[in-house]
Amino acid sequence: MRLAVVFTFVFLLATAFRTGWTTPETDFPNYYTAAKLVREGQPLRPYYDWTWFARQMNYAGNGMQLGAYTPQTPLTMLPIVGLAGLPPPRAKQIWLILNLFFLAATAWLLSRVSRFSFETIWVLAFCGYFSIRTNFLYGQYYIFLLLLLTLTYYFLHRGNLLSSGLLAGIAFGLKLYGGPLLLFFVARRHWRAVLGMILAGLMLLGVAVHLFGWSDIHYYATQILPRSLEGGSIDPYNPGLPTFSTLLRRTFLAEAELNPQPSFPAPWLFFFLRTFLSLSIILLLFLGTNRQQSSERHDFAWFLIAVLLLSTSTASYTFILLLLPLVLLLEESGPRKSRMLVVFYVLMTLPLHPVWLFPKVWLLFGLFFFEGYRNLSLIPRQHALAGFAALALISFLDAKRHMVSYAQEPAQKFEHVTVRPGAIFSSFPVAARAGVFYQSMGKDRYVLRWLHDGQNAELGFSGQALHPRLAADGESIDFELVASGVSTMMRFNPSSLTATSQTIAVPGDSPVPASSPDGRWLAFETERDGFSQISLKDLLYGTQIPLTSGNCNNSAPAWELDSKSILFASDCGRAFGLPALYRAPVPGN
Repeated sequence: MRLAVVFTFVFLLATAFRTGWTTPETDFPNYYTAAKLVREGQPLRPYYDWTWFARQMNYAGNGMQLGAYTPQTPLTMLPIVGLAGLPPPRAKQIWLILNLFFLAATAWLLSRVSRFSFETIWVLAFCGYFSIRTNFLYGQYYIFLLLLLTLTYYFLHRGNLLSSGLLAGIAFGLKLYGGPLLLFFVARRHWRAVLGMILAGLMLLGVAVHLFGWSDIHYYATQILPRSLEGGSIDPYNPGLPTFSTLLRRTFLAEAELNPQPSFPAPWLFFFLRTFLSLSIILLLFLGTNRQQSSERHDFAWFLIAVLLLSTSTASYTFILLLLPLVLLLEESGPRKSRMLVVFYVLMTLPLHPVWLFPKVWLLFGLFFFEGYRNLSLIPRQHALAGFAALALISFLDAKRHMVSYAQEPAQKFEHVTVRPGAIFSSFPVAARAGVFYQSMGKDRYVLRWLHDGQNAELGFSGQALHPRLAADGESIDFELVASGVSTMMRFNPSSLTATSQTIAVPGDSPVPASSPDGRWLAFETERDGFSQISLKDLLYGTQIPLTSGNCNNSAPAWELDSKSILFASDCGRAFGLPALYRAPVPGN
């Protein structure tokens, strides 16, 4: 067994670790940039602006790549703050070394709370090599998170409930994954652990408020967190992000660019099932936790499986977290069941195909009910029926509320400016004589796109092309080019197809009202119910008209040349901050 440990360790160093050590364009710059911004005292709110954050990534020395801080919590970057004073490559290399220690410490802790040796657990962990590989390749966060959750159980096993709750609260504050464990502690009547989670939450809240202030934390709690919990991060229709929320979106909800042909278009059913399934899992966990009939070890593992099932943002690196429930369940399993559990763990960490069938979601559902069968069979029928009836009513009312907002979203009322399959970011439209220009997300950077003569051409530059604007000549397009840590204003001439640098100052990111070419109207962004919306002001009569609505953000208004319609960006029905373009007629035209 020791020979196997040596072999797997050397293999890990020679493959995933080595590749991650020499590859800068990964996920680590997202955490690194946010940590650097904390050291600089930057406010939190713009962290969740994809364009602003891309600029800061380049300023921080992360080169040319796409990235974002969404949907992280205000304090996700906290463990990286100490490394942010180093150059990005060196910071990532130290983080990778730390991850080796995190993985070894996790295996050692699990050997202390189970009958398995360190060597056995290390080899078990290596059975999930593909998940370990992506963690090291991308400089991801989940081996560290696995250590936190393992420490949570370690102290629980030793009877130190306060420390267990504190660690679960820290995991929750950093990545939200510890949240459902509060329900576990309540169900098991571990009140000192509940107190620990509350204390950790208050402590981290105090740190967040100290760093960013109440206003920015309120913004996260009311804007970012709800969208994240509803699955609105990155591309919520991408089957490569295997969550049941993504599965439901793909099945029931249409989106012109990301999911034009759902299997069964039924928005109301999507909103109902998303809430009903989430609450049902939580209800089953609470009712099924029986201190007399199941061990604490089993129930803790069961809750962790549910945490992954409830998660609205998963990827290959996430499933390394299954190592902890795997070891806990193996402790009480016979040979046949043990083999099944190991096979399940290996499958969950492999790249399973076809992804559009969501095999990992079904595997998680299967394991949740397989491991919870005995717990669930002991739930009194009348309690279950009453609980599900209450959840159905809550889900019905929630779906009704969401349908009201859904009916007001731009996709249900206005025309798409362009429909480009798979496009996840289109914003800052500009109407010029040569056509419509807008900022888009290219393969490895932000680019400009140009709609003209029935074509949608990509204009790539040696840097991030941001915030296009109509130049003073009424024909050319000014834009910000970010490269090598510097922002430069550029001007693209559609006639000559050339871009030249300008000596004008780089404008800020604040929204600027847009006057119609005929001088009658003013379009501007305003905040309603916490969301960015677009309103019009009739300069002739002084009246104000709300143009957009919905529980989402509409921004970047720009006038068409005839003053009869407005182009704008909207993230409604998509991920937070990743909009599509729409055209809205001016009322009366």
